[in-house]
Amino acid sequence: MARICRPDSVPDIAARLEQFVAEGRHGDMGWMKDRMHWRGNPAALWSEAKSVIMLAEPYTPSHDPMEVVEQPDRAAISVYAQNRDYHDIVKKRLKRVGRWMIERFGGEIKVFVDTAPVMEKPLGAAAGLGWQGKHTNLLSRELGNWFFLGAIFTTLELPEDEPGRENCGSCTSCLDACPTDAFPAPFQLDARRCISYLTIEHNGPVPEELRAKMGNRIYGCDDCLAACPWNKFAVEAQEIRYAARDDLVAPKLGELLDLDDTAFRAKFSGSPIKRIGRDRFLRNVLYAVGNSGDSAFLAKLEPHLRDPHPIVADAARWAKERLLMP
Repeated sequence: MARICRPDSVPDIAARLEQFVAEGRHGDMGWMKDRMHWRGNPAALWSEAKSVIMLAEPYTPSHDPMEVVEQPDRAAISVYAQNRDYHDIVKKRLKRVGRWMIERFGGEIKVFVDTAPVMEKPLGAAAGLGWQGKHTNLLSRELGNWFFLGAIFTTLELPEDEPGRENCGSCTSCLDACPTDAFPAPFQLDARRCISYLTIEHNGPVPEELRAKMGNRIYGCDDCLAACPWNKFAVEAQEIRYAARDDLVAPKLGELLDLDDTAFRAKFSGSPIKRIGRDRFLRNVLYAVGNSGDSAFLAKLEPHLRDPHPIVADAARWAKERLLMP
């Protein structure tokens, strides 16, 4: 699905971003503050751009992503990370579209897939792909909320589409589903409490008051996405590389604990999970072990208590203390 808007179609984007950062809700993501000028003003990113083509590509799961959350000896990995890294797939696809545009209509293009200071969700809403739901993710009548976003900036002046209209009504399913209360209010997110942020972007130890609430979620969190009733309209993903790998749908925590750095890199080659590194990944797995309630894991914790990386040793200590609780 593709829709079109102008680079300046979201006039309040800068003010919303400034408030988000001023309240500290961006957490450790300093790059959001450093690049705020470009994020808050898409036209400043490339002044020659006249139009933005926003594209949505479904990655709808073929299984219920919430089933694994109820299996404490298993690890829950966000659906989007259960196979190949989508950034490379979508970017190559956008470049093919861009080349076709240049050959057919002329002009110049630049493509972006979550790798530049582009606020894809507000632009997607402005272009008419859908609207930002109360969980701040983009929703679509046609696709639900399981889809990736990409942007093609072009010097061509193209006809704009009608912006999306908010259709959440009185529904609060996504807000109610959040394990860590990361939504201070509808349409607002505090990343510092979001499990996706905590397991992927946050470098240090997770605040202790949030660790138990993470359950077995070791990379990302799909609770708010899965709760959305608009997913009844979600369409099946056509890209085979988005189909979940069997070994990543519900991997055993014990097997993940045994991964050394070499094994970690091999297992997650080509996966977005590899980007966080073995230490941060192991930190997340250890929190899940602590939440498992299974004392059989105690023996496996011993080597991690002596890990040279402080966040791993701290997570192992916490897991041991939690498993020993009466």
